[in-house]
This record gives sequence, C-alpha cells and structure tokens, in this order.
Amino acid sequence: MNPITEDDIAHYLANTPDFFERNAELLSAVQLTHPQSQRAVSLQERQAMMLRDKIKSLEHRIMDMIRHGHENMVLTDKLHRWACDLLLTPQEALVGSAIDNIRELFQVPQVALRLWDLHPEHAQAEWAQGVTDAVRELALTQERPYLGPNTGLEAVQWLGQPSQAASVALLALRPAPGLQAFGLMVLASPDPQRFNSQMGTELLDRLAQLAGAALAGLRARED
Repeated sequence: MNPITEDDIAHYLANTPDFFERNAELLSAVQLTHPQSQRAVSLQERQAMMLRDKIKSLEHRIMDMIRHGHENMVLTDKLHRWACDLLLTPQEALVGSAIDNIRELFQVPQVALRLWDLHPEHAQAEWAQGVTDAVRELALTQERPYLGPNTGLEAVQWLGQPSQAASVALLALRPAPGLQAFGLMVLASPDPQRFNSQMGTELLDRLAQLAGAALAGLRARED
C-alpha cells in the first residue's frame, strides 16, 4: 500500500469541506510558522496576516493606478498645449515652433526633423536638406515609431550633438494616417532607457499625427 502523501491530505481537505465542521477544535489547535519571526502562530492569526498582505498589495495597485492616471493627465495637457501652439504659429515658423515646443514641454534634450516633397519656396530651408533615399524609404515603410538605441541611424546626424544620442525615437510624418510620409522627426536623449522598445507609443503616435497634419501645408501642391 502506498504511503499517504501531502498531496493526498490536501486533496482530501479540499474535497471534504465539512471536515473542520466535525473537527472544529483543530482550527484553534493548528500552529503555523510566522514568515518573519519564525515563531508559532495560530491559523487565524496567519490568515489575518495573509489578508493584511493582500490589502497592502491592493493599496499599492490603487496608488499606482492613481499615479499613472495623474501622469496621463499631465501628458494630455502638454499635448493639448503643443497642439494649440501649432495652430497659432504662422506657417513659416511652424517647424521651429514644433521642435522648440517638444523640447520644452516634453523635456526631450534633442529634436530634429526633415521634410521632403515641399513647395519650392521651402526647398532651401535647413529642414529640407540632407534627406537621402534611405531615409525616405525608412519613413515610408514605418508603421509605428522606432524606439531604441542609436545604432548609427542616419537621421541622428540631423541633431546638434549626435554623439549624445544614446536612445532615440523616429516618427514618420504624414498628412493623415495611411497617407504617404513626407517627413521624419528624431527625438533623442543621452539616457539609454529614455526611449526603449518596451515603451508604449500612444503619445508619440499622437505627436507624429499632429505634427504631420500641421506641417502638411508646406508640401508641394498637387495639381
């Protein structure tokens, strides 16, 4: 005959709920080990400790939810302010305003962008220079922002201090979602974890959409 195992006992108790009704005195007699002090405690006390631990865990989760909710509100407010600034900025100053406001509102150390297929009057602007076919192809095929380390990306050279870009975000700019890209924005930080592949991209998606819509008026007019 096989000896009775702990699993057998656990299975029996789990499937015999009236056992402790018939043996109520065991509940007060059972002694368990305190997880911190190693002293013996009653079953009721151990259950109370487990309940307190669960309550603390729930409190921490609630505090995290509140904190994340506050952070989201702050980011939403910044995005709203940035969009309002774009609406109030004259067309000839849009690019500089977009870059400066992102750098200031979102505390991004370095920001740069390039546009192409522009109206002739903007063709000589600094932000229309140095765009290679490789960069265009990257923007055209990008469905979501790139977030990660600077692995010698060509667009990083648009920054004032490319050697200080440890992590970057690349955002394709389109007149509207689903249309062909006509620009690429680079956000960079010396912090290797500022932009990483584990981040959510919702805010960056919104930035790219707003910037693309605001700057679309600089493109060459289609007949």
